[in-house]
Amino acid sequence: MPIIDLYEHGDKRKNLAHFATLASLAAVDGEVNPKEKAILDRFAFKLDITDAEYKEVMKKENKYPIETPHSGEKRLKRLFEFFQMAFADHSVDEDQMRLIEKYAVALGYPSKDAERIIKKSFDIFEGKISFESYQYLLDH
Repeated sequence: MPIIDLYEHGDKRKNLAHFATLASLAAVDGEVNPKEKAILDRFAFKLDITDAEYKEVMKKENKYPIETPHSGEKRLKRLFEFFQMAFADHSVDEDQMRLIEKYAVALGYPSKDAERIIKKSFDIFEGKISFESYQYLLDH
């Protein structure tokens, strides 16, 4: 087996784990509303999630761990995508907020940094902004 196949498998697993985390955020309030489902569908396409994987992830027992990317930019992009899911219905409830905090720490951000990034994100995140704009705003 070529070494590239090992990386592709690893990337596939990471994408599936990331998608499962996004689905958990969408379902944290007990149901996935149509706006959240539309965003999940877009992420499923973007992350190359099959229909079978999608159905498996949407089951109550989510067995996929959070995969922490080594790159700071990739970690921030994952957090950005998590915020996209959280703001899909234009409101973030207490359960979603706790999940966001847990996810930020699980991605490798120390608690204080996670707190700062989340606060800044809530201050600037209004829905449809590009990742580059998001990254710029967090850095400045």
